[in-house]
Amino acid sequence: MATESTVVVENIGPARKRLKITIPAAMVDERLTEAYASARNEASIPGFRRGSAPIGLIEKRFGPSILEDLRRRLLTDAYSKALQDHKLQPVSDPEVDESAADVAIQRGKAIEVSMDIEVIPEIALPKLEDVEVSRPVAEVDEKYLADEIRRLGYRFGTPTRIDGPFETLDRMVGKATVRVKGAKQDPYFEAAECLVVVPDVEDEGKGQVLGLMFDDLSKHVTGKKVGDSIVLKTTGPEVHEREDLRGAEITVEFTPTQAERITPAEPAAVAESLGLGAVENLREQVKLSLESRRDQEQRAAMREQAAEWLLEKVTFDLPEKMSGAQVARNIEMQRIQLQQQGLEEAQIEHRLAEIRGASEEDTRKRLRAFFILARLAQDLGIDVSDAELNASIVQMARSRGTRPDQIRTELQQNGRLNEMALAIREAKTLDRVLAKAKVTDVPAEEWNKVVAEKQKAAAARVAPKKRG
Repeated sequence: MATESTVVVENIGPARKRLKITIPAAMVDERLTEAYASARNEASIPGFRRGSAPIGLIEKRFGPSILEDLRRRLLTDAYSKALQDHKLQPVSDPEVDESAADVAIQRGKAIEVSMDIEVIPEIALPKLEDVEVSRPVAEVDEKYLADEIRRLGYRFGTPTRIDGPFETLDRMVGKATVRVKGAKQDPYFEAAECLVVVPDVEDEGKGQVLGLMFDDLSKHVTGKKVGDSIVLKTTGPEVHEREDLRGAEITVEFTPTQAERITPAEPAAVAESLGLGAVENLREQVKLSLESRRDQEQRAAMREQAAEWLLEKVTFDLPEKMSGAQVARNIEMQRIQLQQQGLEEAQIEHRLAEIRGASEEDTRKRLRAFFILARLAQDLGIDVSDAELNASIVQMARSRGTRPDQIRTELQQNGRLNEMALAIREAKTLDRVLAKAKVTDVPAEEWNKVVAEKQKAAAARVAPKKRG
């Protein structure tokens, strides 16, 4: 009689496998007996010496928790054994069939579950030679300094409740109702406290609402007042995390219930709030911060070029349709990278909304790069230590002005620690590529023109969005 789990592996597409795992009844019975015996030896029950309580009493008192723990351990062990036996290298957590959550542990009954996993595809990696990248070089000039001090002025400014009409950078909170044409539920989603900010001048009218980018948000919210009904329409990004939103007609009805206008603090007040004393100290501190951010963005630009070089050299098939989990992972890794650069939440959400609105081609390139870098990290023996993870958390906490333990708790609660580790691993892998690269310094103005051309080409690849 079989006492080991068995697995059947099916190919369900490029870089995806389906594992059909069977845990035989004999193994379930054996592990169940062991679990109750262990609980009996550890349980302290009034009227019985430790280890002498009847098994029936143990089952009655502790049965549900014992069964749930055993179910989880059986599935985890079977999954680990399947990976080892079939030499599979997953790049993310498995997508377990919904029925697995309802699996009941019963004596004499086998357990059968199905789970899908992404694996590192077979990739022929190039030799890391002849890599050429440009390093954009720029000085932190007076304009950047003034813009950052202005931003800090709003951060430390004085909010005043207003009713409207709304102007640039006014902040509104209110009820948002999302409707999706053809969706089973109506409304699709409701938010009682949705935040909407009137876009800044430099945003050219664009702004995000509930993670969706609206190119003409300013037109719809400027001049409105508390209590007005503001209707926004768009077409769901073709690579949104929620697959049912892709290409769907989306209507957002937003009714602000309160609003505030920030009166920016003067530089002297900002300096005092930051404990810097004189305005000159503030300018010096801001300059150092901007230089650090410039260096991070410079490194990010070089890493992006290294990734593009790899994409040109490596070809392999991807799944025809990207899953919501794949897109969500991409978004969360981008979030981590932006947080590490010290951007504020509003800036991050704006950038992420732009990423969601990218073309499918651009998002698929990002997925291909993920697989290539996963394989390259494996071949180069690159991993992420606890010390490196902690250092990244400390850096993020410093840039956000909070404590590292708060950042760690937030990442754990949102399930983003794994994405942070992946982002660190990718950065280390690309740095290994750059270590052998030929680097040429170019003026930032010249580099910005190159980036602008890429962005223009990317925008042309995105299908026209329906706007209201």
